[in-house]
Amino acid sequence: MSRISVFSAPFLLGFDSFEERIDRLARAADGYPPYNIERSQDADGAETFLVSIAVAGFARSELEVSVEDNQLQVRGRQKDEPERDYLHRGIASRQFQRNFLLADGMEVKDATLDHGMLVITLERPRAPRIARNIDIRSA
Repeated sequence: MSRISVFSAPFLLGFDSFEERIDRLARAADGYPPYNIERSQDADGAETFLVSIAVAGFARSELEVSVEDNQLQVRGRQKDEPERDYLHRGIASRQFQRNFLLADGMEVKDATLDHGMLVITLERPRAPRIARNIDIRSA
């Protein structure tokens, strides 16, 4: 039995992969690490997004930012240091993977780590409106 979703509508053609990405993101939903997303728009209509992720305790070498198949992936991997002898351990060294689905045309411009905040800058340039007439051929 096939699954029915909003993307199954007959007028939404070619959105199968989009639905698959949304399902993948929904399964990976976790509250760690916390993040903010800010949006600004310039006079041309181009948008800039800042994704700020709280990664206190992570070194730059322990973080990875990548884009694949319209999905921004941020990974953090801390190494446990067995030579340290903790009397109390309240700050866990835990790994994480945070995913963000990107719309077509989004570009990752920069990633900066400062004071425990990883800030990723994304841009969506204003897309030109394209309109064209399609010639109708006789069969």
